[in-house]
Amino acid sequence: MTAATASTPYLIRRLWREHVRHYRGRIALIILATLVMSGATALYPVLIDWAFTMFARKDPRILYQVPVLVLVVTSIKGVSMYAQAVLTQDMVLLIIRRLQTAMFAHLTTATLARVEREAPAQLAARFTTDATVIREAMTRAVNAVADAATVVGLVVTMITIDWKLSLIAALIYPLAVIPVQRIGKRMRRASGGMQEQIGQAAAMLNESFAQARTVRAYGLEARERERADKTFAQLYQALLRMTRVRARLDPMLEVLAGLAVAGVIGLEGWRNATGGAGVGNFMGFVSALLIAARPLRALGTMNAALQEGLAGLARVFAVVDEPPSIADAPGAAPLPPGPGEVVFEHVAFSYPDGRPGLKDLSFRAEPGSMLALVGSSGAGKSTALALLPRLYVPDAGRILIDGADISRVTLRSLRAAIAYVSQEALLFDDTISANIRLGRPEATEDEIAAAAEAAACGFVHDMPEGLATRVGVNGQRLSGGQRQRVAIARAILRNPRILLLDEATSALDTESEALVQTALARLRQGRTTIVVAHRLSTVRDADQIVVMADGRAVETGTHEALLARNGAFARLVRAQALAA
Repeated sequence: MTAATASTPYLIRRLWREHVRHYRGRIALIILATLVMSGATALYPVLIDWAFTMFARKDPRILYQVPVLVLVVTSIKGVSMYAQAVLTQDMVLLIIRRLQTAMFAHLTTATLARVEREAPAQLAARFTTDATVIREAMTRAVNAVADAATVVGLVVTMITIDWKLSLIAALIYPLAVIPVQRIGKRMRRASGGMQEQIGQAAAMLNESFAQARTVRAYGLEARERERADKTFAQLYQALLRMTRVRARLDPMLEVLAGLAVAGVIGLEGWRNATGGAGVGNFMGFVSALLIAARPLRALGTMNAALQEGLAGLARVFAVVDEPPSIADAPGAAPLPPGPGEVVFEHVAFSYPDGRPGLKDLSFRAEPGSMLALVGSSGAGKSTALALLPRLYVPDAGRILIDGADISRVTLRSLRAAIAYVSQEALLFDDTISANIRLGRPEATEDEIAAAAEAAACGFVHDMPEGLATRVGVNGQRLSGGQRQRVAIARAILRNPRILLLDEATSALDTESEALVQTALARLRQGRTTIVVAHRLSTVRDADQIVVMADGRAVETGTHEALLARNGAFARLVRAQALAA
């Protein structure tokens, strides 16, 4: 049974076992506050019954006893209500935090293919919209305990006042059970659809705003408005379905409450006409019945809210339960020390959607050398690079670093030996210093400054706050060349034995490229470097060039040797020269 199709008892038991049971002390305090609050509520009809009896007897004690008791009871209820609300929200928020932490921890270690399967906004929706409905459901569930205790207290009060009148409520209110259950099931289905639509709407908005320049440059405003209208219409329909299902409960419960009150009034009117009970008993009982209507209605609608929350909980557990396809093998050992030799042996790889990536790829990068992977788009160059830090797992063949099969070493030690600089140097919304420090978190400020200097980050001296300057979301406050040099500084600080460069200069202008190339030259010294190059002029100095086509290595050699061979590499060079 998967989390997505799990039953209500399974989800509740799992929530208790993995999260709720850790807060037993808070639960005990919540129960105590709830019982005090419910007990105080159940005393209201007794006070009303007593007050009307005193009125009928013209008892002078009504001038001081009843007001004082009302103040005492309401004060007790007020304090207990506050304690119960705060304690409940505190516990619920702590549980939500645990769920969010567990889901985020899983996604940070999940495969790249898993994370890329959904738009970032859709993943973010699991932490926001799902968390909101789960929090609402848990709060309602805790409050349902208070409502149930209140109803029990009021039932005891009603039976004490007049057990015959109590039979009317006992016969009418159970009628609500069947429709409440049916509506709850529909609510769970509708909630799942609504949350999916919210995630899709967030993804569309995120994509549209991220592409604001493209939209305006190509005059796509009307297209985007049409796309947004369609998305919002689907979200509207999902929300409307939810509203229609949810709206059925309150009117039904209101009618049942009206039937109960009408029945009580009718019966008591008949009894009074034939010399039955006095007005005190009647007022006390009706008061208890009316006070009970709110918690009874809350209990009736609680199932719908609970089903909404369970739908969100199932989505959260579905993420947490996904088995990691890339993890340390049993008995995995740290990557042994070495000079950084990299060997691909007959490596094959296909993407999860079936697209071929690599086919029988083999090559060897000598320790301390520079190896370039070149070829047309889609040849598999970046895919080969992604296999080295095990962002993906090959379908066949093996990859060795200093003689060790990377599938049999720990991920932590493997990735600690590698630094990766991509074409898009996306930075975190933090300071330049903090972004460089990601290469080695324990580095000192002097080491960070030295790495920045080695990466030609001289631009920081022109900034008012220097290395403490915040770079903005995705580093948008820096130019492309500046972001790239910060990424290189991060790699320099890491001091890896293997350096992976994925078209690290292809998107830069000539001046920025010259600065970045200078920084890369420093970074490459003394370590094995594997470069994916689009501009073939940048790989003239490579010790070895591997020409790729359709996921295979079709040629291998130095720049001069490959040109002399007049094969695939020479054709690429000529084509690029003509394009220039």
